Amino acid sequence: MAVYTEVSDEDLDRFVALYDIGRVRSCKGIAEGVENSNYLLQTEAGRYILTLYEKRVDPNDLPFFIGLMDHLASRGLGCPLPVRARSGAALGELAGRPAAIVTFLDGQWVRRPTARHCGLLGEALARMHLAGRDFAVRRPNALSMPSWRPLWERSRARAHEVAPELSADVEDELKVLEASWPREGALPWGVIHADLFPDNVFFLGDRLSGLIDFYFACDDMLAYDVAVCLNSWCFEPDLSFDFTKGRAFLAAYESVRRLEPAEVEALPLLASGSALRFLLTRLYDWLNVPPGALVKPKDPLEYHRKLRFHRSISGAAAYGLDPR
Repeated sequence: MAVYTEVSDEDLDRFVALYDIGRVRSCKGIAEGVENSNYLLQTEAGRYILTLYEKRVDPNDLPFFIGLMDHLASRGLGCPLPVRARSGAALGELAGRPAAIVTFLDGQWVRRPTARHCGLLGEALARMHLAGRDFAVRRPNALSMPSWRPLWERSRARAHEVAPELSADVEDELKVLEASWPREGALPWGVIHADLFPDNVFFLGDRLSGLIDFYFACDDMLAYDVAVCLNSWCFEPDLSFDFTKGRAFLAAYESVRRLEPAEVEALPLLASGSALRFLLTRLYDWLNVPPGALVKPKDPLEYHRKLRFHRSISGAAAYGLDPR
């Protein structure tokens, strides 16, 4: 989440008047994240999240995101629900951007996840994968392997500004991934979140209350989603991999959906690919912060270190996965 587009009081009042949620009491920008402009909206009816979809989001994808949240909520998964205007539309326009209001999800994200948090995440992720099996709308992953080299070319000339060894490492890894990445259909496929970082998972006490921010969700390999979470949840602040967290996450995931042998074999490759994907998007954002944006770019070198870990291991047992 972030704020790139400012909204005037007058425009906000006109937009909210299209909904049966009462008048605006307050609207505060949320400065976390990197993709869309988000506001905590308080009206006479309660709290909501107002999202303005920025230029990197294709408006044609918005029905997928909105429909997926509706679908997952109907299957019992905790996630925000789109609020529909009196016209029945879940999408509108505000400040020249497509915009939506969704329900506010109670809870908070944890800054230092424990093994217990990782276990709750694993169970929730597997439940999401199963719940998405009968979602009819399709959306290809716009940030899958074929996109990585074009994304790299947009930052390559300035990569040395971040780290002198970055260019050689990225080039080497791209060659490996382009030669070895699983073809479509080789591994179980379905709806994935693709961005399930700690700040997109809410907890209330000792339970997971829900998942948020589905605006990278797409159809891809289910095990790739597992790899994203290994990267984002199971490393310590010093960027060492936490075997206990990895084991808790994977065991809980497999208590709901067991990974197939081919997924287990591919997991280190998928984890490397996930690390490279976030390295490249963070690198681009690091080098191209929009003027005046209320957002702090995230360090791409975090994922450079994680990528090096994945290169160093010999198999999925290093993540804590029980031997087959």
